[in-house]
Amino acid sequence: MIQTEDIIKVASYFSIIAHTPGRLRVRVNPNIKKENGNITINDIEDLPNRIDGIKSIKIKKIIASVTIMYDPIIFPSKLWEDLIKNENLDELTEIINKLAKEVA
Repeated sequence: MIQTEDIIKVASYFSIIAHTPGRLRVRVNPNIKKENGNITINDIEDLPNRIDGIKSIKIKKIIASVTIMYDPIIFPSKLWEDLIKNENLDELTEIINKLAKEVA
C-alpha cells in the first residue's frame, strides 16, 4: 500500500502542465524510473479508492503525463502546488492522513 511519504516522493518527479480547480495535469520526469521504492503504477491509480477528495487518476505512459481529477473543496489548488514544489509538507501530510480511507 502506498504511504503519504511515497506520494510526496512520487510528486517530486512532477511538474505542472495545466492546473484548474479540480483538474491537475503534470509531466513526469523520466528519472522516476530510477526510483527504487515499492510504488507501482497500480498503487498510484488506486489512490482515488484510498484518499477522499481524489476522484480519478489517469496515467499516460507514452507521453509521461498524469491527470488528477479532485474535489477542490477538499484539496485546494495551493495544496497540489505545494506538493509539487515540495513545500508545506507537514500540513500536507496531516491532511492526506486525515483523508485516508480505511481499506481492508
